[in-house]
Amino acid sequence: MEIPEITYDVEDYSDILRKDSRYDSRAYDFVMRTIAEASESAKGHVTGQELLGFFRDLALDAYGPLAFTVLSQWGVHSCEDVGEIVFNLYDAKRIGKTDSDSRADFIGGFDFREEFLGPYA
Repeated sequence: MEIPEITYDVEDYSDILRKDSRYDSRAYDFVMRTIAEASESAKGHVTGQELLGFFRDLALDAYGPLAFTVLSQWGVHSCEDVGEIVFNLYDAKRIGKTDSDSRADFIGGFDFREEFLGPYA
């Protein structure tokens, strides 16, 4: 019996990756999913700090004790990295933003080691 290959529809981020190769395409998929869920929950725009809360919760729900490792493999080591991904998506016209949104909104959100490794120590 031949087992069919399973494929997934994954967004193509090659245009972004050519400009900034720091992050894996899966990081962009995950941030897009986070933005969608946060926007749906808030019924509209969310701030950078609110988005970081959703990001943390989704990462822990999806990957549990492996969240820190998975995110690290994708090149995401801090809240500032999440902000860079968000603004790369904006620069590529994949998402919108308000005039008050900035990369600074993602500075000092939370400590990745503490949030992703702490609960399992």
